[in-house]
Amino acid sequence: MDFVGGIAVCALGHCHPSVVTALRKQASRLMHVSNLYYIQQQAELANLLAEICPEGIEKFFFCNSGTEAVEASLKLALKHSKRSKIVAAEGSFHGRTAGSLSVTWEKAYREPFSPLLFKNVEFVPFGQIAPLEKALDEQTAALILEPIQAEGGVRVPPDDYLPAARRICREKNVLLILDEVQTGMCRTGRWFACEHWKVSPDELTMAKALGGGFPIGCLGARKEVMDSFQPGDHASTFGGNPLACEVAKAVIKTMRKLRLPQKVTRTGKYFKRRLEELKEKFGTIHDVRGLGLLLGMEMESKEIAEKVVEGCLKKGYLINRTAEKVLRFVPPLIIEEKHIDGLILALEETLKGL
Repeated sequence: MDFVGGIAVCALGHCHPSVVTALRKQASRLMHVSNLYYIQQQAELANLLAEICPEGIEKFFFCNSGTEAVEASLKLALKHSKRSKIVAAEGSFHGRTAGSLSVTWEKAYREPFSPLLFKNVEFVPFGQIAPLEKALDEQTAALILEPIQAEGGVRVPPDDYLPAARRICREKNVLLILDEVQTGMCRTGRWFACEHWKVSPDELTMAKALGGGFPIGCLGARKEVMDSFQPGDHASTFGGNPLACEVAKAVIKTMRKLRLPQKVTRTGKYFKRRLEELKEKFGTIHDVRGLGLLLGMEMESKEIAEKVVEGCLKKGYLINRTAEKVLRFVPPLIIEEKHIDGLILALEETLKGL
């Protein structure tokens, strides 16, 4: 039983019939054509995304992964603003290619490759408004944030944080980029996590669950921002190919049919309550946090977290450890309460064994 889900990728589970059918049908017709030409499936996917994305996000650039979507967002911000500085959050994770690595907090990821990275990046504490307001100055092109820091330990900000970030960016003419590569596509009980705080960004990155297991990434932006890209400014040979777009269309349509935002809200509340019950029983559990089916359980130490991951694996459950000692749960969004009950039992037996 997979509670990692390809790290929040397999939102419809493994080999969902709608994904498999779309893949087989399109593969027999046309897999790739140069994006020098208009691609019907790409336009159709963009229309679907415009319907589910936060207000104002209505133009899209397609690529192959989350880190590529972030790279595109940074290039677009610099081009649109004609400024050079990017502000990011401590604890952030935005990818491992040079541009996205520049705005990823973990020094162990960045320092071995520092000559390749953007130089004008400032990190501010996640969830704190005053340092954020101070960092955004006349040289700042964009602020990039994850609405919930998933890789950083499933850290949910205070309720006033994202609305304040939106307000300050607007006042200082700074673009707000929200990285929803992991939090998007119904993961938190909304199509995109920023909807919990009624915040709409200037740029929005997505990937992971968008393809249901097939590689695809996307940058969405407000029209006036995206129009700063001119032909030749940015491109992707494989981005937006007919095969990936047809699969993503099937994913979105299936999510709508299953009413996944509502289902995830219900299931996520149940899952979180069951984890909190474990916390009451075991002193080695320090915290339970998250939204929807992006949940984290912080353990007493890295060593205990590792042993719990190993113990659950022996019982037939895949779980994941991140930020040293946080157990992260990002299962397929179609998960049911009976599956959650099975994991809770495996966790309880493993913890008792420790």
